Amino acid sequence: MKGTMIIDGRKIDFDGEKNILEVVRKAGISLPTFCYHSELSIYGACRMCMVEDKWGNTFASCSQLPKDGMEVFTNTPKVQKYRKNILEMILANHDRDCTACDRTGKCQLQELAVRFGIKDIRFDEIEKSLPIDKSSLSIVRNPNKCILCGDCVRVCEEVQGVGALSFAHRGSSMTVSAAFDRDIAEVNCINCGQCRAVCPTGAIIIKKENHKVWEAIHNKRKRVIAQVAPAVRVALGEEFGLEPGEITIGKIVAALKTLGIHEVYDTAFAADMTVIEESKEFVERLTKGENLPLFTSCCPGWVKFAENKFPDMVDNISTCKSPQQMFGAVIKEYYKKIDKEEDKETILISVMPCTAKKAEAAREEFEYNGVKDVDIVITTQELALLIKEAGIIFEQLEEESFDMPFGLASGSGIIFGATGGVTEAVVTRLLKDKPDHFAKDLLFSDVRGMENLKEASFDVDGKEVKVAIVHGLKVANDLINQIKAGERYYDFVEVMACPGGCIAGGGQPVPMDTAMRKERAKGLYKLDRTSHIKSSEKNPLVMSLFEDLLKDNHELLHVHKKSEADA
Repeated sequence: MKGTMIIDGRKIDFDGEKNILEVVRKAGISLPTFCYHSELSIYGACRMCMVEDKWGNTFASCSQLPKDGMEVFTNTPKVQKYRKNILEMILANHDRDCTACDRTGKCQLQELAVRFGIKDIRFDEIEKSLPIDKSSLSIVRNPNKCILCGDCVRVCEEVQGVGALSFAHRGSSMTVSAAFDRDIAEVNCINCGQCRAVCPTGAIIIKKENHKVWEAIHNKRKRVIAQVAPAVRVALGEEFGLEPGEITIGKIVAALKTLGIHEVYDTAFAADMTVIEESKEFVERLTKGENLPLFTSCCPGWVKFAENKFPDMVDNISTCKSPQQMFGAVIKEYYKKIDKEEDKETILISVMPCTAKKAEAAREEFEYNGVKDVDIVITTQELALLIKEAGIIFEQLEEESFDMPFGLASGSGIIFGATGGVTEAVVTRLLKDKPDHFAKDLLFSDVRGMENLKEASFDVDGKEVKVAIVHGLKVANDLINQIKAGERYYDFVEVMACPGGCIAGGGQPVPMDTAMRKERAKGLYKLDRTSHIKSSEKNPLVMSLFEDLLKDNHELLHVHKKSEADA
């Protein structure tokens, strides 16, 4: 739809904008919203984006289509009064202990209260206090901070297809809760943290483990090691005023060393191990024609989703541990003898973009003889808080490199952080003639990008291999049903729970939108292009590890997942 609107007396052309709100923002006017996300359905509940037409009618601009010749005003006395009243009522029904809130300084409610000069609230603060849900390993839910915008409900249902959260009760008693008012850990939550990513207040936050990091660092009997996931290096800078996609891994390593971490390694090294093991497993299945398509196992949110909804498909998921868990298993084995000689205990801290990695590290299959593969998982956001708490001026840090022998990674390992990256890495591993970066840009054009579902086919040793890349579990759910119905066929399927892949994980800086995801992905592909090592099997340190420590210990890299047949 095309046309011209008149907004605050100015003519603004529109072409394809789906509502008046987008046209207003196109005009350079920042209308406030709580419940509006361009990637979710229109809810129109908060009413903060109200505008007034030339006849004095007011309406929510997010839920109205733009019309040619339409004239609206965004800051009339009526609209300004309306917005301030809404903010006052929300604040009256809100836990206003902002100094102790994790979102202080980044809370949209706080930001708008300052913007509109809300100093005094005429209504009494609500006296009842609802219990805080700390049952999850990944997030904390505080219903006293909830403003009923519905963002978490919609992202859980519309993007993930999980529906772990919904509205309960009516009127002034309305809340957002899990089914039957149970704790979130007792329902089908997959720990992806996308609800936290869209929450405008402190109603849903990351479950922090920073205190465990400090305890480990201050314990002289602990050897504290950190691994840093690929997606962290293109997002952490946003917490310190840098642009999305800016590569900050040198400063991240320096910051971790300044905090007191003894060794800092690259999770992309473990991603190279994953590529080698997963491509080997894929070729074996392809040759035998068994348990195809092979689904990737890197994303714990996806694995939990599959266990909940498709237990009959669990055998199709790769037996490879995720890079996080592979790295943990290898590190604990590598330091086992050294720890005994030095009377120390190696503690592994994972710095991840993903809240679900906290739950993954706690799974019983990732513990051997009482020793966990990964001891502590912190997210990108938690690392930023640690850096700020320690008084480290991030921008002024001199860059440092990863430690050896687990600090060298191929470009294939690094692109694991973007949707399509795992597929690209595995296919590159299987191709006899390795493409250079220019050829890769052409060869893998169909697997890159932010489309929810991408398909491609490749010639591997004269055999056509069909692959699918999907992110967002509702799309994955539909795809699996089509595969089971025989409507689609693939040999290899990469699934990531979060839109865009790990770059948009639930532990990354917010807000997140498609443009930001693209910039973060661009940063990873830049690292791939400039990498001296093109594919995972060309990583000499990884191959040395396979010939030495892992020669008779490949089981360290795999896990047995329980299927219906085992039940």
